[in-house]
Amino acid sequence: MDIISRLEQIPISRFHYKLLILTGLGWMFDAMDTGIIAFVLPVLANEWGLSAAQMGYVGSIGLLGMAIGAVLSGLAADKFGRKMVFSVTLIIYSIATGLCGVAWNYESLLVFRFLVGFGLGGELPVAATLMTEYSPPASRGRFIVLLESFWGLGWLVAAFISYLVIPRYGWQMAFYIGALPALYVFFIRLAVPESVRYLIDKGRQVEAGKIVAMLEQAAGIRPSTQPVATAKPESRQQVKRTLTFGELWTNRFAKRTIMLWLLWFGIVYSYYGIFTWLPSLMVKQGYTVLKTFEYVLIMTLAQLPGYFSAAYLVDRIGRKATLSIYLTLSAVSAYFFGQGGNAAVVLVWGSLMSFFNLGAWGVVYTYTPELYPTRIRAFGSGWAAAVGRFGGILAPTVVGYMVINPQGFAHVFTMFTGIMLAIAGIVWLLGEETRGRTLDEISK
Repeated sequence: MDIISRLEQIPISRFHYKLLILTGLGWMFDAMDTGIIAFVLPVLANEWGLSAAQMGYVGSIGLLGMAIGAVLSGLAADKFGRKMVFSVTLIIYSIATGLCGVAWNYESLLVFRFLVGFGLGGELPVAATLMTEYSPPASRGRFIVLLESFWGLGWLVAAFISYLVIPRYGWQMAFYIGALPALYVFFIRLAVPESVRYLIDKGRQVEAGKIVAMLEQAAGIRPSTQPVATAKPESRQQVKRTLTFGELWTNRFAKRTIMLWLLWFGIVYSYYGIFTWLPSLMVKQGYTVLKTFEYVLIMTLAQLPGYFSAAYLVDRIGRKATLSIYLTLSAVSAYFFGQGGNAAVVLVWGSLMSFFNLGAWGVVYTYTPELYPTRIRAFGSGWAAAVGRFGGILAPTVVGYMVINPQGFAHVFTMFTGIMLAIAGIVWLLGEETRGRTLDEISK
């Protein structure tokens, strides 16, 4: 039996949950940083006298860094390994987050936010790729959605930091706390193995065989005593080939690439347009900063059951159905949230919007790496994420100009309703189902 077949037959064990937690904590730290800037912006706007357009640029510059980081890290991860790139990008964004705390003016903050985005954009697709390549086929969707659920935990941490720290110690302290994840790299280096599929793709069969034998032993399976098979001639040729952008547009992958790029652009546009601005938009609606933080904290709590429900459905009704349904219901919730009302109405629709939008995100990170083979999995995922980040670059700036209008709040959320309905239709029409299939079957 070859190494990949042995890997896929290993039942869910302590290792899978350990890897989920280790990669998930990195994911949580990413979200914590993204959330902190959303809560810091209304405070900075008051302290530095920032215009709505300048606030939008702060969100957009980080997403520009994420776009560049996603492409370069995807290329690096397919060339140098998932584990190394995961560690390096974590260090970059942690240090850059700490530097945001010493920003002396608007321009310096923009520079540091770009570096933060570069690290964040690099880590996310690589972490998802690593978890995808170790997850058993029958439960792969559930594991990746659970990985994405750590994003909700990170936003909760950001909300608590902002609620408890910023009013007492200032916005700088929130950024200093955001630098602490750099210390976490030491745990990653010791506890996270390199991807078995990556090692095999690079012709490092012996290393891959040792890792699989270790996992078999930990799961109570007797490790194979047969010699590790050497790479097939096709595999040796693939090792020597250079990754090219054009490979994403061959007949084999073009439809998948189009669907993923449109999906990523739309969901990132809506997410960053809504959630980067959410605290500031609520302040503009007349809520105090402290009350806004409380409401956003409640809405953030709704993200967690959104993830867990998507994790339950994604391996039962499939990627396409779950994603299309959650995007549609997020669109409906966004529309009614934009109509305003009393505090109870705002909280209900805001929580539902958060529930369905973040549940959809979990499926996006499940679906994307499944659609490319090992040798270009991180590269293809990185490009999809990068295209999405350009949606995120555009959205905060567009919202910044729209909210100047007296009816801007309602118009903003009507726009996001249309965007999410459009991408739900695109997924339904162009997507292909991957539920229950092995990665090798999908990539054929």
